[in-house]
Amino acid sequence: MLGKDLLGPNAILNGITTDTFYLATSVVIEDSIITDNSANVVLGSYNDPKFGQFTSSFYTQIRLAGVNPNFGDAASIIVDSFVLGLEYAGYYGALSAQHFEVFELTDALSNDSTYYQFSTKAHSNTNLIPAGSEIITPKPLNYTIIGDDSVQAQLRIPLDTNLAKQFIAEATSGSSTFASNSNFQSYFKGLLVQTNNGPQAAGQGGVFYFNLNDPGTKLTIYYRQGGVEKTYDFLMNSTCADFSHVDVNRNGSAVEQVINNPSLGLQEFYAQAFGVRAKVVIPGLNQFTENQLIHRAEIHLPIQYQLGSKYKPGSNVTFATKKTAASQGYINTGVLGAYSESKKEFSADLKSYVQAVINQDIENTGLIVSPRFFVNSSERIIFNGPNTINKMRPKIIITYTDF
Repeated sequence: MLGKDLLGPNAILNGITTDTFYLATSVVIEDSIITDNSANVVLGSYNDPKFGQFTSSFYTQIRLAGVNPNFGDAASIIVDSFVLGLEYAGYYGALSAQHFEVFELTDALSNDSTYYQFSTKAHSNTNLIPAGSEIITPKPLNYTIIGDDSVQAQLRIPLDTNLAKQFIAEATSGSSTFASNSNFQSYFKGLLVQTNNGPQAAGQGGVFYFNLNDPGTKLTIYYRQGGVEKTYDFLMNSTCADFSHVDVNRNGSAVEQVINNPSLGLQEFYAQAFGVRAKVVIPGLNQFTENQLIHRAEIHLPIQYQLGSKYKPGSNVTFATKKTAASQGYINTGVLGAYSESKKEFSADLKSYVQAVINQDIENTGLIVSPRFFVNSSERIIFNGPNTINKMRPKIIITYTDF
């Protein structure tokens, strides 16, 4: 935890409160973000009016529900369908139709490898979704009906039944392919799931989050044998390697303008999952001395958001910093900023951070503010800078005591 020698909340006594600090605001771009085996993967694309084109896909292994499946007489099997079911964990943007593609990987994934948002794996060029079935309108807000059952909302992607027939033929051939998951994953290395929506107008499209570890997420063969309806599942779970691949084209965007001209960040500045972090520097902290104890340091970061907009901010942001200006990584402050719908702002008590700066435990390099789900969402935030034309400006209110 940052900071030391903090007084309890009831020990303020004759504390002094000041809110006259200048906040310098800007953005930081990151281009190497680890995305493997996060809580959920992201899939889809949208064109953000401020942030540019956001496009996401994911790679994953699949595994057997059980080794050496007994399909009986393969010649008597009639495959009705082969479906990739992905259970929703949320979404961002609009619920409009998108063009989906699924490819077989030709290069293996590994749990021992590190994958970034720019990582790729070789794959076949044949879309496993049958022609005419690629356009799907996601429905994350509705229950999904499978047979006679109503289950949590899923994206149901139909796949070529010839692949299902290939699996059944391999399983009944006498080979050892289905004798273990390692054998099967050597035979079938996994899937790339992506969208191919082409150019999208500003404000068009959406990104969807899927929990690959949920039992409802699976690849299912639906077949009949002797008139009896049967199923066989392939799973995606925590033992499978997976990662999200994300491209964000910021050319000509408001974010790019702030990157090229940091002074524009004093008007408005930004944060977005998978690459953009907001930065807030408080030069006035250097006026404090080590004989001053911080009781509260309430930061208020107003944002631009209209109720009903498809680009709603998340519930929390994280605050990080650097120990020194030369440090490569960030220190998490351990504090979450909470969003207030009524005030249209994120706020937090950063007394530990401020005390750490005053005590010279860390340098005053500034705060790095990010959406809480930085590596598994597409959330974005537009913050008001100190020179905003809007009513509310960022501020920090510090209460302290001399001793």
